[in-house]
Formats: sequence, structure tokens, C-alpha cells
Amino acid sequence: MENEILNVQDVTVRFAQERNSLLEKRKYKPVLKGVSLTMREGEVLGLVGESGCGKSTLAKVILGLVKPDSGRVIHATSHPQMVFQDPYGSLNPARKVGWILEEPLRIKGGLSQQERRERALFFLRRVGLEEKIAQRYPRELSGGQRQRVCIAAALMLNPRLLVADEAVSALDVTLQGQILELLLSLKEEMGLSILFISHDMRVVYQVSDRVLVMKDGLVVERGDTDRVYFSPEHEYTRELLTAAGIREGEA
Repeated sequence: MENEILNVQDVTVRFAQERNSLLEKRKYKPVLKGVSLTMREGEVLGLVGESGCGKSTLAKVILGLVKPDSGRVIHATSHPQMVFQDPYGSLNPARKVGWILEEPLRIKGGLSQQERRERALFFLRRVGLEEKIAQRYPRELSGGQRQRVCIAAALMLNPRLLVADEAVSALDVTLQGQILELLLSLKEEMGLSILFISHDMRVVYQVSDRVLVMKDGLVVERGDTDRVYFSPEHEYTRELLTAAGIREGEA
């Protein structure tokens, strides 16, 4: 595909289940069952499905945090980054925000302390926060501020691909809207591609160019957002839309 930034090919993942005894043969639970997807540069791809369907595992495979049992992931970019669901849990509570933002730059190397600080302050401003936030600890921030810090941290290495895994589900409706607007503005300004993972059909509709619907480790439907939402082909998609109040149930 032209301008393809991500290609996931027939990825399968199994997780080992606990054994009741050492003599019991190890059993494996399939979590992803031959999942394939592509992403284009500059698009928002929505990945939707109920909890436990494999969405987060797929995200970890894409980021290299989980190795698939079979299949492969081809990136046309380096340093894809994740924005997590829990902004407090993903920030080091013992460090101030400025230190947290500079950490990936320290690991990468090549920049002076002053350059790292300037870059951290730049992205704080870019996500709508004051520079003085750099001197605060995560516990001193609101939930919305912490999520903005997480987004700033994800941008420090200039990624072209951002994976947002339930990135607004812990926020109230007003803050959700603000963070969604921020992500979309960053997408336009920085040329980001965003894999937007959520169980919330309404939120996914607001931001996505295309949508994939997952159920039990399989992609059961995919297509342009309006087509999937207003002319769904799979019964499970229709069930999700009905449950979200987007589609009337069939008599």
C-alpha cells in the first residue's frame, strides 16, 4: 500500500495457562488468531471491541513488547510510542515531570542537558500545559494534566506512529473531548498516524478514519468509519452499535 506505515501480517499469540500441578501438560490460550491490518501515514485507525478481545495484546505486539507465536509486524517507522489508559500508573511517582519527559532523550543520547530541558518544555507547552508543570510530581496533577504529560512523553522521540490504548477512558466526558481534540491537532501538525484503541464506540467514531472490530482474537469487520457504523456487515458490530445506542435494535 502506498504510504503504508504499519503492516501486521497474520499475527497469532498464545498465552500459557496456569497448571494445577507440575505433571499437568501446559495448556495455551489463543489471544490473537491470525490478525492482519495495515495503517496509512497520517490516518487514525480505530480498533474497537469488548474487554478481553485482544486489543491491548495486539498493541503490545505492534510495539514489540509481546513476541507473536507466528506472523510478523512490519514498521515503516522507528520509535512507535504508546499512550496508556492509566496516566498515573504510567508515570514514575518518584520523579518530577521534567525528569520523566527527559528520560527517553537521556537513554537515546546525543543532546545536552539544556537541549533536553528545552525539548521537554516545548512539548509541555504543545500539549497545553504551563512550563512550571515540569517541577511538579505526577501526584500533584489532575487526571487530565497527567494524561497530557503522558502524551508529551510519547512525543519526545518524534514518533510517526502513536498507539493510544484506552487513552481517554479514565477521564470524564469534558476531559475526553479535550484530549481527543489535542490528539487530532497533533496528528495534523506532526503528521502522526494513530492507532486508537477503545471499547467506546462513540469515542472511536469521533476520531477514526477507518475502524477494525475485534472479537475473541479475530478482526471480524473492517472498513471506513461511516460504512462500518451505518452499514455494518457483522452481527457482532451491530450488537456493539446497539449497545452504544448508536443503532436501534432489530425487531
